[in-house]
Amino acid sequence: MTKQYDVAVIGSGVIGSSIAYHLSESRQKEILVIDQAYPLSGTSGSTQAWVWVHNKTPSWYGELSMLSAELYPFLERKIGDVEYKRTGGIAPFFDESDRQSALRLAEQQAEVGIEIEVLSREQVLEMEPALSPDIVGATYSKIDGNVNPFRLVELYIRAAKKNDVQFSFYNPVIDIRKHKGMFEVTTRKGVFITKQLVLAAGPWSRSVGKFLGLDIPVKQVRGQVLVTEPLAPLIKHTIGGMRQADNGEVLIGYSKEEVGYDRRTTLDIIQDTAKMAVDYLPDLAKANIVRCFAGIRVMPNDGHPIIGPIPTIENAYIAVMHSGITLSPLVGTVMTELFEYRETSIDLEKLRLDRFKEFKISV
Repeated sequence: MTKQYDVAVIGSGVIGSSIAYHLSESRQKEILVIDQAYPLSGTSGSTQAWVWVHNKTPSWYGELSMLSAELYPFLERKIGDVEYKRTGGIAPFFDESDRQSALRLAEQQAEVGIEIEVLSREQVLEMEPALSPDIVGATYSKIDGNVNPFRLVELYIRAAKKNDVQFSFYNPVIDIRKHKGMFEVTTRKGVFITKQLVLAAGPWSRSVGKFLGLDIPVKQVRGQVLVTEPLAPLIKHTIGGMRQADNGEVLIGYSKEEVGYDRRTTLDIIQDTAKMAVDYLPDLAKANIVRCFAGIRVMPNDGHPIIGPIPTIENAYIAVMHSGITLSPLVGTVMTELFEYRETSIDLEKLRLDRFKEFKISV
């Protein structure tokens, strides 16, 4: 007999696993997570894993990121050490004309409680002496940081399993139908029946959405990252484009390419990224690159998260966004509020799927 679930989550990345874990805390629902591959095989396992806030604009988006960052210390107390570090974030600029934009950013973000300092060259170099003297200033906020994405997703899943969440890996979804108020999710390994459905499939959200007749306006954006050999401590903060891990490796990346789901690295981007790194940190010219990798971001067409109920499909929800590492504690929390109370502690109006003109139901 086919088992029925209260909730099925499609996608076990940082967003899907966070939703499953937070939903499971009350232990009042039968929850299933389905993934076409295995945890961390997609975007969540190929990222610099910043918890980045201060220059997310407009300010309401920055506020979402700030609220989520503030949840990380409490999340660690619940699920374990995810190696969250609030290092502070520095976004350097090289042209004095950028200072006015930086001051406007600081003024706008202050309206939602994000504290930003606009630093002089001398202040930047005092904080990070290895940065290039060609830098003329930077924005800085103490709220930015980073996390270990492997530990984060692993501990979300481990905590969810302790709360009896079921996981089905290596199991692509091949069809979804709604019948008598229930969703029938057909996969390679069989059919699952669920009362409520969450689409959290990251870069595959568009293809999964088509099973429900949805046109989800997202694109796949590749980012390439270089990793150096372990180095002596060089930078203390998370810096726009790079960070140094506990083992001394420096992760460097800033590229954005719309090439579909193509995770190959390319020489031109590797060279551009290496040049950027040396422009920021001249000492890196002497460092060896030991590996490079590419990850695929899922990017909604306007750059902002899509979170909430799916219009016209009762009991169906969506959670798809760039910056999933930053936002995962908040998304798990507000999605649980939706399921439990049908209302949320933050306004999701700007995050609805039907804000897009291109959104449509095709069946």
